[in-house]
Amino acid sequence: MAAYMRSVIILLSTERNALLRRGCDYTVESRRYVRGLRRTPVKVLFPDSNRETVAPPKVSQGRKEPKPAPPIAPGMKRTFSPPAAIMIPSHASVPASEQSNITFSKDRIGGLRFETAFPGDKRLARVVSIARSRTFREHQGKILLEGKRLICDALEAGAHPQMVFFSRVEKLCELPLDKLKRATLVKVKFEEIKIWSELVAPQGVMAIFSRPDPEKMSFPKARSTVPLSLICDNIRDPGNMGTILRSAAAAGCRDVLLTKGCVDPWEPKVLRAAMGAHFRLPVHCSLDWKDIRARLPEHTSVHVADNYCGPASAEEEEVTERRHAEVRGQPTGALKAGDYGWVSTRRGRGNPDPDSDSDSDDEAAAGLQLPRVDALLYHEGWGRGPAALVVGGETHGLSLESVGLAEETGGRRLRIPMVPGVDSLNSAMAASILLFEGRRQMLDSVETSARKGKAERRLI
Repeated sequence: MAAYMRSVIILLSTERNALLRRGCDYTVESRRYVRGLRRTPVKVLFPDSNRETVAPPKVSQGRKEPKPAPPIAPGMKRTFSPPAAIMIPSHASVPASEQSNITFSKDRIGGLRFETAFPGDKRLARVVSIARSRTFREHQGKILLEGKRLICDALEAGAHPQMVFFSRVEKLCELPLDKLKRATLVKVKFEEIKIWSELVAPQGVMAIFSRPDPEKMSFPKARSTVPLSLICDNIRDPGNMGTILRSAAAAGCRDVLLTKGCVDPWEPKVLRAAMGAHFRLPVHCSLDWKDIRARLPEHTSVHVADNYCGPASAEEEEVTERRHAEVRGQPTGALKAGDYGWVSTRRGRGNPDPDSDSDSDDEAAAGLQLPRVDALLYHEGWGRGPAALVVGGETHGLSLESVGLAEETGGRRLRIPMVPGVDSLNSAMAASILLFEGRRQMLDSVETSARKGKAERRLI
């Protein structure tokens, strides 16, 4: 082996090749017994939009230039693997503006171009993280929709899509492609969608939309819409909020008004529970009671849902007797807000202070005079004209502002009778019962008026 290495060293020392260096460029002269270095030098290929030319290597004087490479037959590609010793200068790197064109391979479908994300793409993780935070949703104005039905309902209502992630081309074809011309379409692996999806069985399609504005969306105009508005007062549970919105859309409500203490209606859990109700009727969120009064039509009576189920102790029986005496007009002491189990003893609960003393709040609110609102069973006549229904949260009940608004508009306190021993109904269940009962009464009122009109015309 040593003899062989010595012969190789002697052979290389007799060669007349030289390695010349000019600045940051390298030039390799041809060798007699090395065929690989007789080929043309390595070419650096740049994108079509920004091609650059590489200067040919310089050859020392007295040496022959390397022969050009033979022509390539049509339909064949030249492949070349550069040796480890060849280096590409830093000035020949691809510009940063062109790197996005190299990261994704693009294709077209139905006249739209979509991108195939390579491993390491973090766009899906980034936008999903933004859409799951209420602060980022409100700051950047983005929402996350998952599934074919939600995306199609949003597009039909006029929402503006920004990015659509899908796992298969078939999933993208199920969407209205004519409404995705301004959106960025990205094809990702199903495993990526499964990681970031909150569904047990992901459908393989997710989309980022601009936060919809109820004033600019086109909702389907149903003939069966009734003059009934729903006011959600400090409902914080996402499941209850989504179910209430779904019931409001099914009952044909005019709109839904949310106070500042309610959960964000564009939270993913609310969107899943609502099943597209956000895109079937206007949903106005983060309103104070002055804005709610302004949004209600004239001559609208505001009714509140009473979740008080009846007396369960001697003290509560005494409170009930005082209520009955007040209704009969008999003299009695003034009732306090704390005497009612269906009204919150806190005022302005949009942003409660967790460090505040609840006992002191209750004592201060106990001295407040409760507005006078008469009780009424839910199936009695309260939906004869334009009306609004206030449903409170299960933890604190209705706010004093909502009861005051009911008193000002001549509304009633609606009660759903239950068997003794039951605390109260779920907020979503109570809202569903009252909304459909109000719808029934309003439709009956319209039919009754129509029959009376026909009878009067016959007499004439």
